[in-house]
Amino acid sequence: MTQSSEAVGVDAKTLGEDWRIIESLLPAGWMDKARELGAFRRARGFASPRELLQALLIHLGEGCGLRETAVRAKAARIAEVSDVALLKRLKSCEHWFEWMNRQLRASLQPRESEASGAALGGVPALLGARRLRVVDGSMVSEPGPTGSQWRLHYAIGLPGLSCQEVHLKPRRDGETLKRFEVQQGDIFMADRGYAHPGGISHVARQGGDVLVRLNLVTLPLYEPGAKQRVDILAHARTLAPGQASDWAVTVRPKDEPLIRGRLCVVRKTAQAAAKARERVRRESQRNASELQPETLEAADYVLVFTTLGQPVSAEQVLELYRLRWQIELEFKRLKSLMDLGHLKKHDEQAARSWLQGKLLVALITSSLIAHAERVSPWGFDIDALARAA
Repeated sequence: MTQSSEAVGVDAKTLGEDWRIIESLLPAGWMDKARELGAFRRARGFASPRELLQALLIHLGEGCGLRETAVRAKAARIAEVSDVALLKRLKSCEHWFEWMNRQLRASLQPRESEASGAALGGVPALLGARRLRVVDGSMVSEPGPTGSQWRLHYAIGLPGLSCQEVHLKPRRDGETLKRFEVQQGDIFMADRGYAHPGGISHVARQGGDVLVRLNLVTLPLYEPGAKQRVDILAHARTLAPGQASDWAVTVRPKDEPLIRGRLCVVRKTAQAAAKARERVRRESQRNASELQPETLEAADYVLVFTTLGQPVSAEQVLELYRLRWQIELEFKRLKSLMDLGHLKKHDEQAARSWLQGKLLVALITSSLIAHAERVSPWGFDIDALARAA
């Protein structure tokens, strides 16, 4: 029993109009790359890479199963293929999707520099034209209780929030700043998982700066010009609630030159400190680990290490760090709106292609939003559409 286009919510005319806008956002040469990278070889049932991408976006963007995708593609006169054939085509698209993702990220980055520094409370005015990058990782799971897990390593730019870099790795590949490319003048902001001497050295060697949350274990700090470890809590105890300060420190990566920086600390209010201590206790119970007194005391403070020098004050460093939560919100959007949190594929090749495809949908959406902020009331960019025609 066949279904009409109306039954599956597809209108051929609307598809044609909307597709012109989508295609105007895709990188130049995207169809040729489909053939070059193996996504469109012996693609029976598809007239061109255009129809292949249209069909796969039904699966990736709408969240339809492969069988429903095949029905919708047939009703919209895109292609007539089976769900098995669609899966085979999807599995061959990983490198094609990855290439388009890189090109789209590159096209979004210039808009980052156009965004107003005033949007971040004026602090970026102190940073000049330097890129402020927030990095983090998030787990993505395959179906079933024994499904494997992947770690998504992600970097966004502030204040524009565009995706700048992404890496998909097995869970065992931990969080490190070494994974990310560094341009001269980049400023990397990250949570405790990235507080390691090796990663900080990776950024510093290439002319970048870091701003990372500290714990008391993974990033030893030393007194300047000495081999004595800094007593972080002794410094922090001198602060009153709400007071911030900083102290000169060094990081000593193994077999590499020492790195000069600052320990920036703010003492939490009594109420905030009590909540943080309770959270630390719950984590200790959940992990069945012994809670150390120093760990509990450290919950009273926000501890940040940075290689940024003056004129950025300790207060401004700590205000900057608050913006790190933007990447947490980005992961929530990817997982709730793009359904990125739970893989719908069981084998590794299909999983990687599916994840790259989901990221492509997210980047196309970001491009649409960026264009919508800057175009005329009729809703699209005439010049871009003319180029895509």
